[in-house]
Amino acid sequence: MVRNRRSLRRQRRGNIIVLTAVLMVFLMAVLAFAIDIGYLVTAKNELQRAADASALAGAWELLDESAPSGAASAATLRGESVTVAARYAGYNAVTSEAPALDTSDTEVGYIADPLNPASPMITDSAMLPNALRVRVQKTSLQNGEVPMFFGKVLGKDSAASQAEATAALINNFGGFRISSGGGNLELLPFALDVDTWNNLLAGGGSDNYNYNPATGEVSAGGGGDGVREVNLYPQGTGSPGNRGTVDIGGSNNSTNDIARQIVHGISEDDMNDPAMAHFNGELKFDSNGELELNGDTGISAGIKDELTSIIGEPRIIPIFSSVVGPGNNAQYTIVKFAGVRILDVKLTGSMSSKKVIIQPATIKVRGGIPSSNPGSSHFIYSPVWLVR
Repeated sequence: MVRNRRSLRRQRRGNIIVLTAVLMVFLMAVLAFAIDIGYLVTAKNELQRAADASALAGAWELLDESAPSGAASAATLRGESVTVAARYAGYNAVTSEAPALDTSDTEVGYIADPLNPASPMITDSAMLPNALRVRVQKTSLQNGEVPMFFGKVLGKDSAASQAEATAALINNFGGFRISSGGGNLELLPFALDVDTWNNLLAGGGSDNYNYNPATGEVSAGGGGDGVREVNLYPQGTGSPGNRGTVDIGGSNNSTNDIARQIVHGISEDDMNDPAMAHFNGELKFDSNGELELNGDTGISAGIKDELTSIIGEPRIIPIFSSVVGPGNNAQYTIVKFAGVRILDVKLTGSMSSKKVIIQPATIKVRGGIPSSNPGSSHFIYSPVWLVR
């Protein structure tokens, strides 16, 4: 009897030892599995970070800073975008190694509405590209798979992983609203006729001023800077001279209102003024690609100092196709928006000597409403953001 009890105790101790060993092996396997899974998750996060950074950096190259002096071709924009994307992918290590992009890992195209995550990217669009999709991968064919520490026990020593990101900007605007992030809209309440604008883009106007992008300073003479100029100040009557200020905010904006808008831009209060109620807080083209604004066919000398204070700074102006009505009963039909900078101001003296000289200029703005109609804006861009 005593011997049987001792035998049972030894057997129990043996079972406990075996169970403990099995449990330890199981726990070690779980720990090893957790380590490998954690490493794979870390690698996935690093891949996503690299894809995000690469897409954002590459998409910024689709903003053509040199457009006013000669627009880059779509092929040039695509090439620069892909080159910069590959560089920034390499700046973001994945599992301690700089990833490289294959030619199939980048795709440049056009998204009609970047504000809509479901809006597709079209790679063969006639529109200038505004979006870049980047894939960063670690596979057996590209950058090597993610290594596993303990998976070898189960016959798997690595695993493939990848991440994608798409960044875009708006490069064709159908209107504006005040950005959800706040801030004013840098839109001047002055209208220029479409014939003068189109002639300027075709090489008309003059080139008598120099803008220095490094200092933001403007000087006259010296052969010009390669960007043509035109006088925004109304000269005479009829097209193209019958132009002046437009009302954005209260009807019949006062000189003080216009002066404020020149320096500080269009405010949320301007956009939500009762006189603008029919716009629902937006300056947006209708289905015919037009926007009707009241205005005045003159420019007051009382805003000379405000205009002078923003010389060299980029702003947006509306471009109109027609204007009817005299004085403050003028009605402008706006068909485009354009980025410009003021180079010189003179609002005293004879009519022929008065001037508000402008030239095309790139400007980045928030609160843009995208348009699918080609040519509804010029030289205006939104910042780049990740759309998906």
